[in-house]
This record gives sequence, C-alpha cells and structure tokens, in this order.
Amino acid sequence: MFYLYDYTGVIHVHSVYSFDGRVPMPEMLEAARKNCIDFIMLTDHSNLQAREEGFEGWHGDTLLIVGQEIAPRFNHYIAFQTNSPIIPKCETDINPQIYMDQVRAQGGIGFIAHPDHGGTKLFHVKHYPWLNWAVTGYTGIGIWDFMTDWQSTLNSYTTALCSFFFPAFFLRGPKKETLQRWDQLNQNTRVVGIGELDNHDTMKKVMGLNFSVFPFAKAFKLVRTHVITEKPLVKDNKRDIELLLSALKQGRAYIAGEYYYESKGFSFVLTDDSQNATMGDEFLLDDEACLTVMLPATAKIRIIKDGTLFREEITHNLICKISQRGVYRVEAYLKVFGKYLPWIFSNPIYVNRG
Repeated sequence: MFYLYDYTGVIHVHSVYSFDGRVPMPEMLEAARKNCIDFIMLTDHSNLQAREEGFEGWHGDTLLIVGQEIAPRFNHYIAFQTNSPIIPKCETDINPQIYMDQVRAQGGIGFIAHPDHGGTKLFHVKHYPWLNWAVTGYTGIGIWDFMTDWQSTLNSYTTALCSFFFPAFFLRGPKKETLQRWDQLNQNTRVVGIGELDNHDTMKKVMGLNFSVFPFAKAFKLVRTHVITEKPLVKDNKRDIELLLSALKQGRAYIAGEYYYESKGFSFVLTDDSQNATMGDEFLLDDEACLTVMLPATAKIRIIKDGTLFREEITHNLICKISQRGVYRVEAYLKVFGKYLPWIFSNPIYVNRG
C-alpha cells in the first residue's frame, strides 16, 4: 500500500486586496497558524497583488497560494497558476468560456465557484449562481461553499442570530442539486470537487451594533479542503505549490467541515491483488475489489455510486466488495447533540472494467 500525506487547506478567501475584503495578509496568516492550516488558496478579485507584494510562499507552517476570482454578475470562476489578472470586459452578458479560456492560455487551472449560490432575501444578499453549463475546460467545481450554505439558513431573525453564533451546527452540507450535477458530470469526465469558504470577514451593522461575518480564526474551522499527496511538502515554494495543485487537479482531495471533529485519518481506498487506488484515481476492475473507508470517529458513512446510494453504515471502518464499474465516492455525517451534521465529502474513485 502506498503512503499518502494529508494536508489541510482552505480555498476561496478574500483579503484587503479585494474591494469587498478588509483583512491584511499577516492577520489572515496568523488565523491560519492558530488553526493549523497547511495551505491557503487566496482568491482576491481579478488581481494578484498578494503575489506581487511577495506574500506567495511559506509563512511558518502555512503555504500561501495566490489565485484570483473572476467575478462578473454571474458565473464566478476561481483560478490558480495564472501569471496576470483576468478582468471581465462586461459585467453582465459576458460568455464565461472567454475568461475560462484565458485561464487555460496562461497555463492555469480553474474551478466553477459556488455554482448554486442563492443569496438571502432577508438580508438583501444577491444571488451569484453559475448559469452557463455549456462551458468546457474547467478543472472542477465547488461542491460545498460555506457562504452558500450558511446564507441559506438565514430565513428568520431568530435563526440568523443562532446561526451567526453557532454556524457549524446549522450547516446543511452541499446542496442536493450541486451533488446531483457533480455526479452527472463525473459520468462523462473527471470533475474535481473542492470546498470553498468565500469568506471576507465583512463588517455588518445590525440594530446599531457592528458584527464581523466571520473572523478568519473562526471561519477557518468550518469548510476545509484536504489535499492528498504521495510526497511530503518540504518548504520549497515553487515545488510545493506545484505538488499541491497537481494533486488537487487529479482529484486527490476531500472536503470536510471540522468545527466539531477533525477529519485527518480519513481514508478511502480500493484494492485488489495487484492495485491500490484512492480519490481521483482510475481503477481497472477484473473481477471484484475491496473498498475500504476509515474514519477517525464513528459516523454515518454513505457510499455513493453513480449518484445513487450504494451502501450506508454507522461505523468508523466500512469494508465492502464491489464487482461493478462506476464512479464511487464517500459521504460521512457526524452525530453532534443528537443531530447528524455534514462532515466529509470525498472525490470519487473511477472504476472501469479491465
């Protein structure tokens, strides 16, 4: 069995370099240090200023990767490994394929951001969904976005107040329509799923009082993306950024809400006498293979095959045989105060006939 390294990160965050952000990089990096975050994938709006000012790279035990969010009215796209800012020429009717192609032309990778964002009418937050699904060339999509999830809970002032102070307990996980679309897309091609924060630490005034929504020290505990590598990070900026992004591009990743319990120790592998595979891998099935899911705590484990439930058990270690081709992924729900909360969502293993 090959040895894998599990690195905890946060994807899609905004700093003082965004028009709607306010947190300087040193403050964000300190919040990451307190939360033992291994990497941050920064996505300020259509700029790479954090890189230009020398912030990209290692800061103590946290690696900062500078990307950008391309954000016209709809169809927001987060991109990494680009060498210059990409600014949409039109705010409303621009075809997203134009800037997606620009990302690829620069050698970058891109992810469709918060595809089913609905906003919240109660607090006058606009909706920012992805509308054009005829596009091609993207690496993946955000399957669980903290802001999309949290804002969907704000259906009354009482609920909003409780959700503000205890956001992790009110999170519902990825939207059903997002997972259905992701499963469907993966029937035809590899589409990597990531977790997003989309956090700005915005100041809001309610009843004359200022509230921070949300401080990064708190937000960093909520929706994280773990990237799995076959080699360790060695604090070489260029080499480590390439290693992490290469593993992410392959789908060697899972998403976790870790406010109540960390997910390190999670494992999802498929084996037979001659092969080992994990998230993002292809597996050639001869007869049957052994699928193993391991968790650091007991939870409700759901194996999803081609978008439908294949197996469900409450355990910390699930082992089962498979004999059919398909796209297999894992969901895990952690029981907290008598309620099963969304915890882990893995990328798939792609099983084909040998």
